Amino acid sequence: MPTPPLDLPPAASENPWQAARSVDKLSIHGDVRLDGEIGVSGAKNAALPVLAATLLTEQPLRIGNLPRLKDVATTLTLLSHLGVRAQYTGASEVVTDARDVSVLRAPYELVKTMRASILVLGPLLARFGRAEVSLPGGCAIGSRPVNLHIQGLKAMGVSIDIQDGYILATTPGLRGARIVLDLVSVTGTENLMMAATLADGITVIENAAREPEIVDLAHCLGAMGAHIQGAGTDTITVEGVARLTGTHHRIIPDRIEAGTYLVAAAITGGRVKLRDTDPLLMDAVLDKLREAGASVETGRDWIELDMRGRRPKAVDLRTAPYPGFPTDMQAQFVALNSIAEGTGIITETIFENRFMHVQELQRMGANIELEGNTAIVRGVERLRGAPVMATDLRASACLAVAGLIAKGHTLIDRIYHLDRGYERLEDKLTRLGARIQRVSGGSAAEANANSGNRSTTTGSRAPMRRSG
Repeated sequence: MPTPPLDLPPAASENPWQAARSVDKLSIHGDVRLDGEIGVSGAKNAALPVLAATLLTEQPLRIGNLPRLKDVATTLTLLSHLGVRAQYTGASEVVTDARDVSVLRAPYELVKTMRASILVLGPLLARFGRAEVSLPGGCAIGSRPVNLHIQGLKAMGVSIDIQDGYILATTPGLRGARIVLDLVSVTGTENLMMAATLADGITVIENAAREPEIVDLAHCLGAMGAHIQGAGTDTITVEGVARLTGTHHRIIPDRIEAGTYLVAAAITGGRVKLRDTDPLLMDAVLDKLREAGASVETGRDWIELDMRGRRPKAVDLRTAPYPGFPTDMQAQFVALNSIAEGTGIITETIFENRFMHVQELQRMGANIELEGNTAIVRGVERLRGAPVMATDLRASACLAVAGLIAKGHTLIDRIYHLDRGYERLEDKLTRLGARIQRVSGGSAAEANANSGNRSTTTGSRAPMRRSG
């Protein structure tokens, strides 16, 4: 039975989640072993489609465990432009109300920085029969075409034209269809699954993505009254219903954020305990960390990693769709291998342009050779701090992780990428003993001078031991 609709708070509050200034940088003084306990935030890649799903109903939707991220703020701004009202009812909870949606155009100005903006296309078509959505932007990590979305929607009875950089889509009513995706696509699967919830008849999506974030979206849609089977497998079946209702949904933990902090502890030879996480979503990453020499223990909602001061061992890996090794953790493991014992071979199969962090790591002394979509990483004893530039979201995290083990000072520019997917990364790393701070462009030199002289009460500068 669908959850009863929620009462919307009387007035929408101002969005408190301010995006960082584009001139901000991260200043890191490395060579500190991490040690401590932190919580994991809600998953960005689960939050964005759930927020888009609010367009499917005129009733309020309460979303909990929502991370404070630039991409979340961008999505809420886009929804507000369309006519959705939002009320923050807690530090990580928002209630949305899409009853008064009157604008069916997602403009380039709001879509250009985030590819996930394409996720409003399916819900708008399903509920209103029309949508105009700018072709999306986002990280410059290769081609991620929207043709899979377009082909699937056409099979469901949508007429689509591409004009002046916009997808112009109309339909007299969506109808169920059998859709076979040419490539496994997370956002393609999500968009088509949301559209199918209000279609006439049954939709079958084959070669569907299986990511946990898709399962989370299916759980939310199910609580809203949708009939969905097979989420988490390669075949998803959706029986359309006449309408969806409001509900209360809690976003799953961010498995990529969790993996990043585990790598940060491993690269420094340290120990970290993560709470509010789900180890069952992270088998591929945890297996590689154990292979690198880490002791990893897990519970229902926690993970503890301990390197006991040892230097990691190099690991080979190949990215693949879930449940394979996630492409969003590739860059962090390149950093790990860069100071590991031995040589690791990392092959990227998802995106064709996702090794832009390699050049920056080489500035820090990493020994990395690129051969097409493969990085051959020969571990060195020590990285050196250097000024580096982030090129995308996960490259930002990679450089932050590398800076933690580097000798001297690392200054990371263009960290607005980082704020798209990590909630208060510098605060969480500080709680683990890292010497890291956010600085404005004008104060970077001052931070360099001052931070090196600061004392710290957490963490230690103990060198790592060689394993064996």
